[in-house]
Amino acid sequence: MPPLGILIIGTGNIAMANHLPGIALSGKARVVALCDSDPRVLEAASRQTGIARTYADFEEALKDPQVDAVIIATPNIVHPPAVLAAAKLNKHVMSEKPLALDARTAVAMYRAAEAAGIVHMTAFTYRFVPAMRYTEHLVKSGAIGRPLHFRAQRFQDWQTRDLGWRQVKKLAGTGELGDMLSHRIDYAHMLLGHFKRLVADLRTFTPMRDGAPNDTDDWVALIAAFDGDTTGVLESTKLAVGRGEGYGGRDDVEINGTEGTIVYSTQSPLELRIGRKGASDLETVKVPMSFEVWPDSPRDPRQGDPRVTFRYDQGVEFINAIVEKRPARPSLLAGVEAQIVIDAAMRSHTERRWVDVDYSI
Repeated sequence: MPPLGILIIGTGNIAMANHLPGIALSGKARVVALCDSDPRVLEAASRQTGIARTYADFEEALKDPQVDAVIIATPNIVHPPAVLAAAKLNKHVMSEKPLALDARTAVAMYRAAEAAGIVHMTAFTYRFVPAMRYTEHLVKSGAIGRPLHFRAQRFQDWQTRDLGWRQVKKLAGTGELGDMLSHRIDYAHMLLGHFKRLVADLRTFTPMRDGAPNDTDDWVALIAAFDGDTTGVLESTKLAVGRGEGYGGRDDVEINGTEGTIVYSTQSPLELRIGRKGASDLETVKVPMSFEVWPDSPRDPRQGDPRVTFRYDQGVEFINAIVEKRPARPSLLAGVEAQIVIDAAMRSHTERRWVDVDYSI
């Protein structure tokens, strides 16, 4: 079977750092074309990758006969029309998160992809963290008993630098809520299932960033109850001075059950800290080898920075799902469910009250 032809729409940092290496790792696909509405960004990506087939318009790019599948890494507002256009042309699609600016639109994207019979995927990259996967296994196997409390923290220090489209509500939908907390919402879905109800608060502490207006949130917190009455506390900020950015920021998850506690950090993706009944402190436990790499990924977990390289397994999963003619994990439905929670959080913040979370689509 000849390698699948991949189009990347949106050729900024995420595409270059996460998606390109993942496609290369798979060995079953190659990037055949690039698309970006910013000619400078597109030219830089073409020069970096050596890929000469470039497009400014994604609808034109999707018609390229060499393109079998597409990865969308654009500003959030472009995700819906790009996914819908890909589905119309029967091109397999992976979209960055959040899928859309509201749940209604995200549902339409999911339905279109399902109707087209294409492989579809939400780029919830942190699902591929070995420690996250091992945590899911332990929780679902009953190792910590009945889950009581879940908490997630994502603290970074972006100071007041200009974030481009990410600080423009009409382009991004939300700020920290959709950008970073959406991943932690997805963690919660993985480990605990659906949110039952929540209350949320959002703040914009930086109405100007390097002289440019910012009308998105740069801090968000949720208190939640899940099915089964597990409690949840989720907080994310770009203004935690000294925490750094990206791989250097704080990204911790803790889940307490009736029989034990699990703590993990993406700073240490190959280990967990586990608390057991009768112990006076948490014990550091290495992730078993069987969880170090996503199933059927050829990645060597001993090569490269483990805080970075797990991200490449995402591209492998997308390509393998297409080749094997099966659903990808996580699908666009995971993105829909995260957007439902995001919408509920916005409604709670606006109305200053607890709200129920309704997943019916």
